[in-house]
Amino acid sequence: MRSLRKFILVTALGALFLGGLVGCSTPQQDSSIPWSRPADWEGRVPGMGK
Repeated sequence: MRSLRKFILVTALGALFLGGLVGCSTPQQDSSIPWSRPADWEGRVPGMGK
């Protein structure tokens, strides 16, 4: 009986550990910059025209 409890405990802890490793992975991106180039109107003072 004691051996069965130890087996269940070790199995459960192992499953939690492996589940934690799998759940922490992030998808790989193609580029380090996730956005495109800035629009023409970005970076200027509002209301000042061109």
